[in-house]
Amino acid sequence: MKTKHWLAYILLGLIWSTSFLWIKIAVQEIGPFTLVAFRVLFGLITAGGAAMLSRSEWPRDRSTWFTYVILGLTSVAIPFFLITWAEQFIDSAIASILNATVPLFTILIAHYGLHDDRMNFFKIIGILTGFAGVVILLSEDLNAGAHNSAIGQAAVVLAAVFYAGSSIYARRKTEHVPGLVRGAALFLSAVAAMWIAAPVLERPFAVPQLPITWVALVWLGAFGSGLALILWYYLLHEIGPTRTSSVTYIFPLGGVILGVLFLQEHLSWQLVVGALFIISGVLVTNWNPRIPPQTTGSGMEN
Repeated sequence: MKTKHWLAYILLGLIWSTSFLWIKIAVQEIGPFTLVAFRVLFGLITAGGAAMLSRSEWPRDRSTWFTYVILGLTSVAIPFFLITWAEQFIDSAIASILNATVPLFTILIAHYGLHDDRMNFFKIIGILTGFAGVVILLSEDLNAGAHNSAIGQAAVVLAAVFYAGSSIYARRKTEHVPGLVRGAALFLSAVAAMWIAAPVLERPFAVPQLPITWVALVWLGAFGSGLALILWYYLLHEIGPTRTSSVTYIFPLGGVILGVLFLQEHLSWQLVVGALFIISGVLVTNWNPRIPPQTTGSGMEN
């Protein structure tokens, strides 16, 4: 990875690690459909505006637009909604940790979807370790009979599956699309879907009144959606889906710290141990030990 890749990687991680906090704040006043509808709208304004200012060429063929219709739903609308809905029942810290399972699912799907990203021993061990971390996180609520919380955690894991699958699909189908448009075009179907669904499925559908909710929505839309997806798709095509998805390493650290400090969320042993297992699993899956070169002749090193 070059310096520009690391800068984009770190910036993306910092932006998305704060998103769980802002979701938790906004969902106190408005429902998940309304929140996501405003979020993707601000995301479209930000990403679409950047693409227009850069004078990037937008796709003209039906096949590419069909791809972006699918990506708008599977990589934006659906996972955004699942995580937002889940944070009505679970802490933002737990959501950030569970979202760190994205690389584990990415590696699983990439094995079958990409020819250059196959499974190996370390990836299998890493996946098992990561899922052990998910089980540890779920164990506290399952033992306590907190079914809503357990379902909420499962919703975040399902969102991670959508993120992973969408990354592989986007890598295969959007290579020919100009950079900024890659992160902007998918918002069109996401905005259409959420603004149709929100007034119909969420009652009451109301415009937020609290200033802090608007701050959360603008942050989630402009930075956590528009800028974040421009960075995500830039990295996706520069360094590949497995490395790009590993940006979620940063989420648990930022999510847990912000949740405990600003939302007074509970810091349990299951949260700490589960986070360590998930992060360890992701690190192991991406470990690629170098094999030292064979020596010849006397075997003595120069």
